[in-house]
Amino acid sequence: METQRETILLNSFNETIQKWIDFLDDYTLEMLCQKPDDSSWSLGQVYTHITNDTEWFAEQMAAAMQTNADSEKEMHENAHMMLQNNRFPDITIQGPATGIYIKQPESKDEVRQKLLAIKNDVNNLYTSFDSSKAIGKTRHPGLLYFNTLDWLQFAEMHLRHHLRQKRRIDEKLFGK
Repeated sequence: METQRETILLNSFNETIQKWIDFLDDYTLEMLCQKPDDSSWSLGQVYTHITNDTEWFAEQMAAAMQTNADSEKEMHENAHMMLQNNRFPDITIQGPATGIYIKQPESKDEVRQKLLAIKNDVNNLYTSFDSSKAIGKTRHPGLLYFNTLDWLQFAEMHLRHHLRQKRRIDEKLFGK
């Protein structure tokens, strides 16, 4: 059962991160750095955010695979609902990262290479380690404890959640 879940989650993760990689072909660096208004992120800042967060999620996946610690601890009920629904709530989320400055990317190639490296690292992690034997959990700052497959699902959901933000930015800037 866990192997089937892992395969489904890994396939979903690969499909969603590949969309973000492929979208880069639709923009110049200048387009990526253009903000729809003063209080919004540019698409480049969204890319910076998703690469930073997904790198951290991948680190949590690896850490959870390599420990048995906190296996008895639970996730927050909001996290449980999100994972059960396989999506973030359809709302604009305000959190610590929304109030801080997120840097613009320096190049499209930098973004592409980071996304490809994350995709590669996550795939190597799951092909080189038997996640069914991993019972440890690591702590999410707001949603409490996730095991390795919860982190994988959360990472994909986070990438997918920001596709809505990408659509809003595209509509404001380009009428797409």
